[in-house]
Amino acid sequence: MHRQDNARPARSFRSARLAAIGGVAVAALALAGCAGDGGGGTSSGAPDENAVLTVGLVLEPKSLDIRTVSGAPLEQVLIDNVYQGLVTRTPEGDIDTVLASDYEISDDSLTYTFTLREGVKFQQGGELTPSDVVSSLEYARDTPGVVEGETLAGATTIVADGNDIAITLVEPDANFLWNLTGRAGLIFDEGDTTDLAVATNGTGPFTLGSWIQGDSISLDRFDGYWGEQAKVAEVILKYIPDFTAGVNAMLGGSLDVLTAVDPNLSSQLDGTDGITLTYGATTDKGTLAFNNTRAPLNDPRVREALRLAVDHEAIIAAIGAGSALYGPIPPTDPGYEDLSSLVPFDQQRAKELLKEAGQENLSLTLTIPNFYGTTVSTVLVSMYNDIGVTLKVNAVEFNTWLEDVYTNHDYELSFVLHVEPRDFGNWANPEYYFNYDNPQVQALYAEAMASTDPAEVDALLAKAARIVSEDNAADWLYNSETVTALRPGVTGFPVDSINARINLANVEVATE
Repeated sequence: MHRQDNARPARSFRSARLAAIGGVAVAALALAGCAGDGGGGTSSGAPDENAVLTVGLVLEPKSLDIRTVSGAPLEQVLIDNVYQGLVTRTPEGDIDTVLASDYEISDDSLTYTFTLREGVKFQQGGELTPSDVVSSLEYARDTPGVVEGETLAGATTIVADGNDIAITLVEPDANFLWNLTGRAGLIFDEGDTTDLAVATNGTGPFTLGSWIQGDSISLDRFDGYWGEQAKVAEVILKYIPDFTAGVNAMLGGSLDVLTAVDPNLSSQLDGTDGITLTYGATTDKGTLAFNNTRAPLNDPRVREALRLAVDHEAIIAAIGAGSALYGPIPPTDPGYEDLSSLVPFDQQRAKELLKEAGQENLSLTLTIPNFYGTTVSTVLVSMYNDIGVTLKVNAVEFNTWLEDVYTNHDYELSFVLHVEPRDFGNWANPEYYFNYDNPQVQALYAEAMASTDPAEVDALLAKAARIVSEDNAADWLYNSETVTALRPGVTGFPVDSINARINLANVEVATE
């Protein structure tokens, strides 16, 4: 089931409650994964096929092993550009064929048959075969530690018959085709001994040029690519974790594109030296996570109080872009429902709930990756102070966050942007770092995934999401909007969801 919604999230500046805080710098990026064509930028010259495109990004991966290392930085640059699967996803939620030239789904929705595209080569010279597909998918399904490998658990058999690959499920899975567009669906050269932590060997339009850790990754056009050639010879992905430094680099001429522009700094770029800005829709959910099993957050009254204390419109005004979100499903995903009525801004009621819970002098720690800046945490400190809660801020390196919060669940409150579309399954997984365990939600999610009726899937997910919000399992502060700056001559750069994936194959740079 796919839903198309290209509407740009409303930009909200309605509340001036925290005007004094609004000027503090903020970041808007990533945890975990949408690729697609783009149309950003303007050009009046002819495309230069020998051009080098320099793109400013925020988060650098700690390893290139996309099979075993979590986090959006790998998906953002490697999927669609270096690695490919049988199918891929578009920012609009559609599914396109890639290494499969076609596919069919049986009437009972249990068997997916893919016809493998011919003439495809891996970047180190091997030819793509049906056996590569079978071994890649079986490895992802059967090997502990493969990121998203569990999404293929229902595939009981994966077999090749000539140039066709048939995948049979134990039961219908509404998300199965979508799951194949993720990491578990990527295809690797069987028997390849490449050290994927520092090198790559995919089938995409770009090969890995170099990785200068702490600085940049370069991608070179793959001349042996099976499809239409990339339109630039090289892409240099420059990692600039400081948002002001990124703006200065763009103004100084060392970047052609700057992603994740801080909305509070965007006016410095717009129109300067011909620079243009694009505003893109995302599935990025600014999530204030509660550790649901750690006291006093295991008390639903405390969680509700913390949500009632948050003025969502004030947060959006402070960060400068985005739209309100009161539940775990964003507007572009199946199951979305406006849940704003569940959590009105009511600090007096928040105080009453804390008193009922015996937590009138509560002190909590917010663990937040340091690249997000200080706006969100500063606003939350102020709002919680208004209800008598002391919020201590622990800003850490992203890798530390992954280890302490994401892996070890060692935190009280945390904030991160969850960028992956259709990730509601996290709330049906009691082992996820939220530590949220509701059997009713799990049953509804399982029922939704087993349905072959899109309308039923939508209704079941909406019902489950409402329960999660009613349980106050977290607070969803906003659905972010992504801002990208483009130098004159750059066209085709993706507009939407680029915090998750950036398909660079159609980007052009015009000659001056």
